[in-house]
Amino acid sequence: MSAGTVDELIKLARRFRFQVIDITGGAPEMNSHLGRMISELSPLTSRLMLRSNLTAITDTEREFLLELSKEHRVVIVASLPSLNTGQTDSLRGKGVWTRSIETLRRLNSMGYGIPGSGLELHLVSNPAGAFMPSPQAETERKFREQLEKKSGIVFNNLFTFANVPLGRFRQWLDESGNFEKYMEKLASSFNGCTLGGLMCRTLLSVSWDGYLYDCDFNQAGGIYLNGKKTHLTQLRELPAPGSPVAVSDHCYACTAGTGFT
Repeated sequence: MSAGTVDELIKLARRFRFQVIDITGGAPEMNSHLGRMISELSPLTSRLMLRSNLTAITDTEREFLLELSKEHRVVIVASLPSLNTGQTDSLRGKGVWTRSIETLRRLNSMGYGIPGSGLELHLVSNPAGAFMPSPQAETERKFREQLEKKSGIVFNNLFTFANVPLGRFRQWLDESGNFEKYMEKLASSFNGCTLGGLMCRTLLSVSWDGYLYDCDFNQAGGIYLNGKKTHLTQLRELPAPGSPVAVSDHCYACTAGTGFT
């Protein structure tokens, strides 16, 4: 995201005063304007969230982001694919597990995830293949017990979601011949109770170049808000409650099991 788009994004947040602002990526830490986004967006919302893969944020030139996040009480949502060192490294790259654990310890030392600190640290874990995630409560219990026992790490909550068939995961599904079976699995796990809380019903997703989508997954799939290519500078009012939301096959991932709300 360029400096010009960041300018327009801040104007948008100032105009509409969103209840929650969620900075995500890829790895948002790689953006040289992230510090400015944190500083200027924080006063404009009651809850500013930062998605982190736990490695880029501790690079020497980005360490200031940790203190800046603490100063502005940014909620950190960190991706940790597995409790298994080898599995994590095979998914994310050699040494990622060790660096992730080091970053989580660093965040704990700053107060993140510590009860009563007001500094929230949440983890996200997705299945490592074409299958549904284990029940969230069960997975959270395992992560909590093992991370604290082996590494002295604590956190607030853990969230599990089905993998969305887009991007590299979709490519792997196609190449491995798993796409049809996986889609059947998602569709057969449809849960109508998830519909009321789906994020696409209240979310405005802004891409790196400033275009608008109903959700991050529609953004990844190139499906624009209301089916029209609209830039954030063109938005005069927010979509009204009950406005149509663009859907596609990948939406089954958000409505399977306990959903993606």
